[in-house]
Amino acid sequence: MAREFKDLRSPHQKIAAEIRRLITRGDLPPGSKLRSTAELMDRYGGVANTTIQKALQMLKAEGLLEGLPGKGVYVRQHAQHSFEPVTFMKPAAPGEPYSWMSEATKRQQVGRSQLLDVEVVHPPTEVAAALELQEGEQAVLRKQILFLDEEPTELTRSYYPLGLTEGTVMLDKKRIRGGTPALLNSLGFPPREFVDELSSEIPTEEEVVALELPKDMPVLVAFRVVYSDGRRPIEVTLMTKAAHRYRMRYRMPVS
Repeated sequence: MAREFKDLRSPHQKIAAEIRRLITRGDLPPGSKLRSTAELMDRYGGVANTTIQKALQMLKAEGLLEGLPGKGVYVRQHAQHSFEPVTFMKPAAPGEPYSWMSEATKRQQVGRSQLLDVEVVHPPTEVAAALELQEGEQAVLRKQILFLDEEPTELTRSYYPLGLTEGTVMLDKKRIRGGTPALLNSLGFPPREFVDELSSEIPTEEEVVALELPKDMPVLVAFRVVYSDGRRPIEVTLMTKAAHRYRMRYRMPVS
C-alpha cells in the first residue's frame, strides 16, 4: 500500500506546475492561446480567479507566457533548449571561436560569454580531490556567464591546476580565443574524456542574480571533471544552469 503524502504547495504553484509541464513537453506549443480564466478556474477544481492569475504570473515571470491586451494569454517562443555536452568538448580550430558560440550559431542563436573573474584560489574540497591536488595546492578559477540571445543561461566556475597553467593566458582577466579547451590542447593537454554528475539544487543568491532566475526556480548543477591523456584531470567545472531554459541530452552506446 502506498504511503500517504500531501503536496503542500499553494494551489497556484500546483496549477503553474501543471501548465508549465504542458508547455515544456510540447502539448502547448509556442503561439498557443490558453483557455480563458473562467475555463481555467473550472478546469482546476473551481479555484478563485486570483489563484489562476497568480499561476499565470509565475509562468510569465519565467518567460513561458505573455499576455496580449484584448486577446488573451499565449505561450511564448520559450528558450528551453536541448544540449549535448560532448559537442562543446572538442577544442576549437585555430582562429575559430569557442564551440559554445559556434553551436549557438548553428541553431540560429547568438551566444556570448561574460568573464566575471579570474583568480588563484584554494579550491573547494570536492574540486581539489577531483583535480588530485595535494593539500595546500592552488588552482586557477575562471568564472563566467554564458548567454543565448542575451538571456543568461549558465554560470560556470572552472578550476585548473595552477602548475598546469601558470605563466599562460589562463591567468589573464580576459576571454581566451577558442576557449580554455583550445588553450589546454595547445599546451599538450587535449581533452579525452569527461565525467558529469548532475543534480537539481536550490540556487544561491549569486546564482539567482547571475541567471536572473524567477522566484522558487531550481537550478541544474553539473559537476564536470575533464581528463587528458593518461586520465590526468585538467579541469573541474561547476556549471549552474537555469532549469527552465535547459535540457541535457546524452547519447551513449549500449553493448
